[in-house]
Amino acid sequence: MQLELCTWPEIDAYLTRSRGVIVPVGSTEQHGPTGLIGTDTISVALIARLAGEQAGILVAPAFPIGIAAHHMGFAGSMSLSPETFMAVIRECAVSLDRHGFRKIYFFNGHGGNIAALNKAASAITAELNPDRGVPDRLECRVQSWWQYENVHALCQTLYPEGHGSHATPSEVAITQFAHPEAIKTATLEPRIAPTGHFTGAEDYRAKFPDGRIGSDPLLANPVDGESLVRAAIHGLIVDYRRFAT
Repeated sequence: MQLELCTWPEIDAYLTRSRGVIVPVGSTEQHGPTGLIGTDTISVALIARLAGEQAGILVAPAFPIGIAAHHMGFAGSMSLSPETFMAVIRECAVSLDRHGFRKIYFFNGHGGNIAALNKAASAITAELNPDRGVPDRLECRVQSWWQYENVHALCQTLYPEGHGSHATPSEVAITQFAHPEAIKTATLEPRIAPTGHFTGAEDYRAKFPDGRIGSDPLLANPVDGESLVRAAIHGLIVDYRRFAT
């Protein structure tokens, strides 16, 4: 059930049976030579939509731009400052709260968003709950698709080597399943990218010139992508129901 495809009377009717909503939060950033720039948004939007259809959960439109300043050395990447990002998240939550939503599940697709999402969620609940009784309290939860135990285990099984931490075969596989018409190929050298730390966009580009960190995205394929999506749908529904109940 997608909020943008509903009418306001349909949302009123939904609120009579549920006060929960999933809000996907992604990013627009480089994902190496074979990864789509919209990977993080494509992933959470797809998983959330399918989970919502399966379990009758309302899903808000996905936020497409996150905190990705460290990727700005690569063409096409876009980023919000942490302050702007948290302000947008807050105003989204305030809007939903006004209509009667009390369980807001932020479903995240980008590691760089996590700290700010958690900080925003804490600030939102402190701001909106001071005079409310327990039944009417607003609660927020932040969870990323790869953090569910079943998804993490599947990633380890599918990619015992070369998974890495950015432009990973798991996230590339999900986009290949979502958009088989947009599968990209490239020659990668080395096949498994180096790993390490960086201090900003320029340092990132210098140390990881093709954008990958520790990964071999050529391991990705749409079949694995479908398996990962199905696992993430299960993890999301189980975790959401636990939170919303």
